[in-house]
Amino acid sequence: MSSNQESALPSYEADISQTSKLIRKSKESPFVPVGMAGLIAVVGYGLYKLKHRGNTKMSVHLIHMRVAAQGFVVGAMTCGVLYSMYREYLAKPKE
Repeated sequence: MSSNQESALPSYEADISQTSKLIRKSKESPFVPVGMAGLIAVVGYGLYKLKHRGNTKMSVHLIHMRVAAQGFVVGAMTCGVLYSMYREYLAKPKE
């Protein structure tokens, strides 16, 4: 071991909180919070409809809700990628 006190691991900055990281990331890519909100909305709707599902099997209901949640998140990710490509290549500020 070396006598140098430098660590091989990156240093942890105590002044950066999780909320500040989330705010910074949402400014960089605004479709991440949209995808998270959509996921929460689909899960909430699925829990609400769980009580009133009628004679539908539980497994079928859960599969439908999973597909809806994944579809919303993938759609939000696709929109985010398209937005970043637009911002990077088409709306690029002139230097």
